Amino acid sequence: MDERVDECIRASTRWSAEMAALRGVLLSTELTEDWKWRQPCYTHDGHNVVILGELRDSLILGFFKGELLADPAGVLEPNGPNSRSARRMCFRSVEDVERLADTVRAYVAEAIAVEEAGLTVGPAPEQELAEELRVRLDADPDLAAAFWALTPGRRREYNLYVSGAKQASTRAARVERHVERIRSGRGMRDR
Repeated sequence: MDERVDECIRASTRWSAEMAALRGVLLSTELTEDWKWRQPCYTHDGHNVVILGELRDSLILGFFKGELLADPAGVLEPNGPNSRSARRMCFRSVEDVERLADTVRAYVAEAIAVEEAGLTVGPAPEQELAEELRVRLDADPDLAAAFWALTPGRRREYNLYVSGAKQASTRAARVERHVERIRSGRGMRDR
């Protein structure tokens, strides 16, 4: 048990009882408790399997490779519209944790088997580029070369950011705002 998880549970103003109950379930499995990204994270042989997170309306148990789990109980949901591999279970009460404890154990066992088998989530398909980004890349071969040299995740992040604007002028401005970052090979959040 990691003392930082104890501190996290004590500091929680909304989900401390649920987190403590879920922690007990997770510690009854083959997982090792760790602390990563300022959250309780549970690993198996050094591989991240699940992570706990507090949201306003629920405590989540995030499965890093949840897309690869069968989910016979139908309790896993994607983290958001653009999430690829992670899936989460939501808990809103200690009763939820108790009711789903066996399901959590079964899903954790399957997630460990996924890790032991070395299974990975395939690459995301390339998305169609936002029109404003495509036009700007077509007009500047050096920028296009720099963009296509980025990792697929960085390209995807830029495209999602640009295409997320409602107005064409905003999408074009978003492209221009990040031209130098793209040229330097950095992602949107890289320093």
